[in-house]
Amino acid sequence: MLRFSVYASVGKPPCCSFCQKILDLEKNSDYDLVTSDPDLFLRLNPNKVALDESQLLPPLFSALRVAIDSNRHVSGRYIITGPSSPELIKSISESLAGRVAIIEVAPLSIGEAYEQPSNDFYRLISERCSLNELLSLKVDKSLDEISYYWLHGGYPEPWVKNNPRFRKLWLQNYLHTYIERDIIRLFPGLNREKYRLFIQILGHLSGNIINYSDVARTLGISQPTVREYFQIAHGTFIWRHIPAYEKNVTKRIIKHPKGYIRDTGLLHFILHLNDLDMLLSHPQMGHSWESMVIENLLRELNCLGVHYDYYHYRTGGGAEIDLILEGEFGLLPIEIKYNQRTNQRNLRALRDFIEEHNCPYGIVINNDEQVRQYDEKIIGIPFACL
Repeated sequence: MLRFSVYASVGKPPCCSFCQKILDLEKNSDYDLVTSDPDLFLRLNPNKVALDESQLLPPLFSALRVAIDSNRHVSGRYIITGPSSPELIKSISESLAGRVAIIEVAPLSIGEAYEQPSNDFYRLISERCSLNELLSLKVDKSLDEISYYWLHGGYPEPWVKNNPRFRKLWLQNYLHTYIERDIIRLFPGLNREKYRLFIQILGHLSGNIINYSDVARTLGISQPTVREYFQIAHGTFIWRHIPAYEKNVTKRIIKHPKGYIRDTGLLHFILHLNDLDMLLSHPQMGHSWESMVIENLLRELNCLGVHYDYYHYRTGGGAEIDLILEGEFGLLPIEIKYNQRTNQRNLRALRDFIEEHNCPYGIVINNDEQVRQYDEKIIGIPFACL
């Protein structure tokens, strides 16, 4: 934390532990200490201060701007955190532009969950490596480890406790707190019963092309309201919105977005999937696997500071690619399969996309036991190598 004076975190970061003082603005005593005179408080506490639930105190942000500008050359002075992004981002954009780094604290990736260093895969991709370099990747996770993480997700507290009853109670409380406290506080005019039903519906929409009119009809609300619900779910990190890749001028493209619930443990809780057998026989199994792989890919690239955009791709003729990454490393199409072996006949859409967009290669992520090259420009990489 050397480049900015303030770090704004959406989520609950363990990095606050390096601070000399940590205040929770939901506690009356801490709130009163800061709110009585924010400018004086920051003068008395000029370095290594963490302020949790900072969205509860809007005057804090203008006071932070004054405190930072008085000593701009010192970095890492304050960490401000909040559980939900919209209100925090709004306050930051109005008062702290250019003075703050915004960090999303996501659930644990599979590497973090098993305390493993980031795999070479991500470094190689970010450095625009050749296909031959990817052939050197080695499996470093067992199928049992992958399955356990996939089923239970990466929320830190239930992962560490490793207790089924605790996990269920924690997720129940998480959803209740998310809707009854965070969402209602941020959006007081929201119909909480409709939004609660919307969250349940997201479990069945996860991984699918989104048709706003169908969702509106199911909920009995307007399309603009449905779009707002999706924006709220994305902005509060329950849902990841994946736009369509629309840069193909030779084919009719499906322009509807896709999306998924970002943590598979939460997804499986919503769908009442309590064990691996139930998951493997459920209609959402493939979409769940896809979402877990994509979320881990994006989290690890974020950790490396890689700048990229992400999309899904689908044509009117039914050709589909699960993930398109576009960044300084070029254009990278990725297909995601749960099976160990990938049938060559299922790779036509990937081959066509590579040829039409002159991609250096495409990747199939699956559950194989080793990296395999399928043809000149397509390589299969086990998720266990990620």
